[in-house]
Amino acid sequence: MALLGEEQWLFCPPVPRDLDGVDLPASLVTDLIVRRLSVEGTSNIQSLSNMLKLPPPAVHTVFNTLRQQQLVEVKGMVGNDYRISLSGNGRAAAAERFQISRYSGPAPVSLKSYTAAVKTQATVVDITREALRAAFSDMVVPDSLLDQLGPALIEQSSIFLYGPPGNGKSSLAERMLRVYQDAVLVPYAVEVDGQIISLYDPAVHQRVGDDIEDRDPRWVVCRRPCIIVGGELTSGSLELRYDDTTGIYSAPLQMKANNGIFVIDDFGRQVMSPRELLNRWIVPLDRRVDYLSLRYGLKFEIPFQVLVVFATNLNPRELADDAFLRRIHNKIRIDSVSNQDFDEIFRRVTRARRVAVPSENSGALRELCLARSELRACYPNDICNILNSIARYENREPRATVDDLKRAVQLYFTE
Repeated sequence: MALLGEEQWLFCPPVPRDLDGVDLPASLVTDLIVRRLSVEGTSNIQSLSNMLKLPPPAVHTVFNTLRQQQLVEVKGMVGNDYRISLSGNGRAAAAERFQISRYSGPAPVSLKSYTAAVKTQATVVDITREALRAAFSDMVVPDSLLDQLGPALIEQSSIFLYGPPGNGKSSLAERMLRVYQDAVLVPYAVEVDGQIISLYDPAVHQRVGDDIEDRDPRWVVCRRPCIIVGGELTSGSLELRYDDTTGIYSAPLQMKANNGIFVIDDFGRQVMSPRELLNRWIVPLDRRVDYLSLRYGLKFEIPFQVLVVFATNLNPRELADDAFLRRIHNKIRIDSVSNQDFDEIFRRVTRARRVAVPSENSGALRELCLARSELRACYPNDICNILNSIARYENREPRATVDDLKRAVQLYFTE
């Protein structure tokens, strides 16, 4: 498997050489250049090429057309390049085009190109128990659980993590991205029926590497994305969102997560009901395609190459019917931790937090917690937070004496 540092990927679109190679309507490219010129005031062919991620010959072709239509004026030369600006008629044309859309960023790619890219970059992983153990090395995960996660990750379908709260379902889901060591290419935007859908999102897509000369610059090299949503998830997050001010669509979350992971944490506690979510995704999970609609009703298909991870502490049977659960092939119960694993978690947490633990007290927290509840993986970290607060309150170093542990446990648990 390729390492990120080696900047290798499965998909590498060549640099388009001319306007035809851009694979976009000429009118859309013209509108982009006119709007960009309106924003910059005065520019040149190379600068427009760099800003719009278009090949200079394509920009030059459009420039010649605009010049013939008397929409641009030549202000001089910069080396062998023209310094140009919009004429009076050009500024009027730009104002009209701004009424339709205000987008003047990197040129989009076609829906056809995007679909082919997502399918080409579909995740293929070869996972062993040792590789998984390394991926989850900062957690205490028994081999029995690794042996369930491994086949589920290899299948790259969907995973349902369920069980009592506080045992690491969310933490496991967040770390699944570590099994991928390659990069993917994500376009800045996608064109559908002349409309622009903004896709690349710096808040979601972690950029790696630099632009290189032999790749279409409309694509960005990124780590495989991982989107995590909780109770804030709404039905609108899964559909195209149109901005009336800019005239641009924003891609839905599952489109941004393509070729990566989409984690729905605390499933069943979202603003949208579980049934609504499951009905929305019953086809995408089964057929690996999704359907989106533009605001004027045009429906189109996009790939759904996403590993969806549902994490919940609710009863799966109360959240979904058999028809939906059948489409989630991997259902993994995350149970309470064993005595040995609990002590190991406590040892790691106290060492990381620099909480002194007398040797005779190594199992004290376990016994105190067992008197109140079954053992959960979150207890050591939460109790250590309280131990640190007690120490700060008393202006001393934190320590896990029996007395301090009793105080922390009393604060933590309800009677």
